[in-house]
Amino acid sequence: MGRVLVILTTAAAVVACSVATVMVRRRVKRRRKWRKVVGLLKELEESFETPLGRLRQMVDAIAVEMQAGLVSEGGSKLKMLLTFVDDLPNGSERGTYYALHLGGSYFRIIRVHLGGQRSSLEVQDIERHSIPTSLLNSTSEVLFDFLASSLQRFIEKEGHESISSQDVKRELAFTFSFPVKQTSLSSGVLIKWTKGFAISEMAGEDIAECLQGAVDRRGLDIHVAALVNDTVGALSYGHYHDPDTIAAVVFGTGSNACYLERTDAIIKCQNPRTTSGSMVVNMEWGNFWSSRLPRTSYDIELDAESLNSNDMGFEKMIGGMYLGDIVRRVILRMSQESDIFGPISSILSTPFVLRTNSVSAMHEDDTPELHEVATILKHLGVPKVPLKVRKLVVKICDVVTRRAARLAAAGISGILKKLGRDGSVGEGRRRSSDKQMMRRTVVAVEGGLYSNYRMFREYMDEALRDILGEDVARQVVIKAMEDGSSIGSALLLASSHSVRTISNI
Repeated sequence: MGRVLVILTTAAAVVACSVATVMVRRRVKRRRKWRKVVGLLKELEESFETPLGRLRQMVDAIAVEMQAGLVSEGGSKLKMLLTFVDDLPNGSERGTYYALHLGGSYFRIIRVHLGGQRSSLEVQDIERHSIPTSLLNSTSEVLFDFLASSLQRFIEKEGHESISSQDVKRELAFTFSFPVKQTSLSSGVLIKWTKGFAISEMAGEDIAECLQGAVDRRGLDIHVAALVNDTVGALSYGHYHDPDTIAAVVFGTGSNACYLERTDAIIKCQNPRTTSGSMVVNMEWGNFWSSRLPRTSYDIELDAESLNSNDMGFEKMIGGMYLGDIVRRVILRMSQESDIFGPISSILSTPFVLRTNSVSAMHEDDTPELHEVATILKHLGVPKVPLKVRKLVVKICDVVTRRAARLAAAGISGILKKLGRDGSVGEGRRRSSDKQMMRRTVVAVEGGLYSNYRMFREYMDEALRDILGEDVARQVVIKAMEDGSSIGSALLLASSHSVRTISNI
C-alpha cells in the first residue's frame, strides 16, 4: 500500500510539474509576444515623432513654398490659386442668398438673410445630407442632378413669405471643397478630385456651369452666381464677425487653407485687378510635401492603395478621411506579428473601415474598462481583448492624432511666417517686440476633425504655443466655426452684389 502511495505521489508531482512547465512556457510565450508588440509601439512613436526643431523646419519650408507658388504656375507643390475675392464682407450686406456646399462626405444647403448689419445675420434654413458612396465615381450628370434635386426639394419647403413669392431670381453660391482654377468669382475649372471622388470626365470642366446646367434642367429659377472654395467661405465668415481674420483652415474629411495676400506679392498674376490691394489665395496645402515630413511605412502603404497615389501627401497625414485608416493599419500589423488581437479579422483588413470619429471615441474613452474601445474593436472583428490591449489601442490613437495635430500647427505657423505674423524677423528666429509684428491675428478654423475631436484641438494648440512662443501665441486667436464655409460663401455673394450695385450707381 505504501508503495502504491509513493507511485501515485510521484505521478502527481510529475503531472504538476508538467502543467507548471506548460504554464510557464505559455507565460513566456505571451510575454515574448507582448514585448514584440511593445517594440512595434516604440517604433511607431519614434517614426511619428515631431520634435520642435523639425516642426520649425517645416514652417520655413511651407513659407518658402508659398512664395514659390505665388511667383509662377507650377513653381511649388502648393498651387496658391487665385480666388478673385478681394472685398470681404463687412456687415453692411443686405438680401436673401443661398449656398450649396459640396464637401468630402456631405453636402449642405442653406438660406441666409442679411439686414445690413452684423447682428441681423439670420440663417433661415439649413439642411445637411451625407453623400451616397455611389456618387463618388459616378458621372458628372448623375452627381449634379442629385444636387439639383436636393436643392429643388429645399426650395419647395419655403413658405409663401419667402423669396419664392417675389419676382426676384434667387442667387446661389456654390461652395466647392476641391481644387479649382478660378477664372472669376463665378467660374472655374476642376483641377482634380480629392477625398475619394473619382469622376474622371469632369477634369477641366467649369464647375459652376455643371451645377447651373443641372438646375436649368429642373426649371429652377436660380442663378449660380459665385463659386467659392470652402476655406474661402470660412475666411469670409470669420472676417464678417472679426476684421482681424486673415486666414482660414479646414480640418474635415480633407484639409486646406487660404489667406489674405497683398496683390503685389502675387507675381504670377500681372494684373489682379483689385481695388483693395489684396486677394484671398487658396493654398491647396494638402499637396504640400517636404523631406522633413515624418513619413512612415503606414503612410506609404495608405498612399499606394488610395485613389490618388503620389498626391496630397500632407492631407493624408492630417485629414479626417485618413487618420482612422492609419490607426487600422497599425493594429493590423500588430495582429500579423502577434496574436494579442486574436485571429486576423477580414473586417480589420478592409481599407477605410475604421473612421476617424471612431478613433476619437476610443482616444477619449474615459471609462475604467474602456468599454467604447472594446465595442469598436468588436465591430472590427476583434472581440474580447484584455484591458491592457485596449490601452494599447488608445496609445496608438494618441500617437497618430498627435502627429496630425502638430503638423497642422506647423501649417498654420507657416502662413503666419509668410505674412510676418509669427514674431520672427526676416529668416531668423529672433523674436521681435515690434507692435506691427505682434498685432492680433485671427485664424478661422472649421471642420469636424477640429470641432469634434478634443485631443486633436489640444495637441494643435499646444504645438502652436511651442512653435510661436507664448508671447506671439497670445496674439494668435484660433476661432472655431460651424457651417462657416457655407454661410461665408453666401456672405461673399452678398458682398460682391453690393460692390456691383455701388459700381452701377
